[in-house]
Amino acid sequence: MSVRPIVASINAPARQISSFLDELLTPIYNYVTKDITFINGIDVVRKLQEYQQQGYLTSTTLFIIFDVADLYTMIPRDGAIAALTRFCQKYVINGKIGNVKIDTIIKLACVVLDTNSFAYKDKYYRQIKGGAMGSPFTMVLANIYMLEWEQRLIQHQKIHHGIYGRYIDDVFMTTHLSKEEILKVLDETIKTDSNIKITTTINQSLEYLDVTIENNNGHLKTSIYHKSACEPYILPYESDHPRHVHANIIYTALVRAARLCSIVEDFDMERLSIEMILLVNGYPPKFIQRHMKSFFLKYDAMNVWTELNSEAYEQLHHKLLYKETRREIETKIQGKDNLIQKKKKYEHKDQIYLHYTFENGPLLNFKKEYRRIWEKYYLYPGSRFKNTRLILGTILNRTLQSLLIRKKPKRDMLTKMQPTAET
Repeated sequence: MSVRPIVASINAPARQISSFLDELLTPIYNYVTKDITFINGIDVVRKLQEYQQQGYLTSTTLFIIFDVADLYTMIPRDGAIAALTRFCQKYVINGKIGNVKIDTIIKLACVVLDTNSFAYKDKYYRQIKGGAMGSPFTMVLANIYMLEWEQRLIQHQKIHHGIYGRYIDDVFMTTHLSKEEILKVLDETIKTDSNIKITTTINQSLEYLDVTIENNNGHLKTSIYHKSACEPYILPYESDHPRHVHANIIYTALVRAARLCSIVEDFDMERLSIEMILLVNGYPPKFIQRHMKSFFLKYDAMNVWTELNSEAYEQLHHKLLYKETRREIETKIQGKDNLIQKKKKYEHKDQIYLHYTFENGPLLNFKKEYRRIWEKYYLYPGSRFKNTRLILGTILNRTLQSLLIRKKPKRDMLTKMQPTAET
């Protein structure tokens, strides 16, 4: 029986070191790999649109996706440390990141990897391959290890004018080769590292992330992919949130649909699906129609809604597809000035966080009533709390499962010494 350890690492001895290494290395990795990393489905559609505009998409173009099995737990310790050393030597200036030397980074990485321990059936185990899935450092280490392995494929795609991009452990490629030829290329790459196992799909129509991608005789067609396990639940209309939050759900869903759907018919089907989901979650029809109309008026695209005008939709699709997402704006700011990223931790220091246990009954209106009292007695003219933001959060009651399942080793086990087993 194959067993995969999933170690949470929350409050683990090396947790702070893991977070420190993640903050140190991730910005460098993101900068180095910005051209071969997909951040979401929007990014994939943009790359495919450019690929088509450059004339590389033909009637014989194939799409390839492959998934790397057990990315976090498959990396060998020594191989990962060696890959990290080479990465730092290649991309770190003057042998330091800030005031931290490469040698110190490697020693800290070894500490994190060598302290992945857990208890199971009255025995201690130490994870000697891969990293804890709950450790911040594990992702960037696995990415660095993968970066070396995928160089052969990256160079192959550059030579043959193909797309190569990866989102964590999911890779997307395009090719003009036959299915047999590209499988041979993939097999040769797999042989370079026995630790990496992949599952491959090759076709002219497939799903990647949240996008369905189709090569329709040399014409690109994209739409939103809905996983079968995904249930149609969103924030209920009766929830105790400001109305602009519910309105923003409608706007965000329509923007996503317009970005990912390449033709107006697919967009309209997605719009109808959004309406149905909103109705199921208690949104009044008038509220839905008012905010949908507001969306189309904002982008001067009413004839997309009323007439399914293809030309108008093409303009709407292009405008929203290339509009920067919030994450892209934040990344750009951080890239220009890394100090801004550090300041963000302090820009909301005038905040008060209060948590209460959520229950049905009288407490359903607790949040609203508490805000009323706060505004009446603390936000009067001249109050020193005038610029203070009150944030109320709920704590869920413990479930029967959380009460009955033992998540920590027994106390007597923590005090007695036993030989450590390895896994």
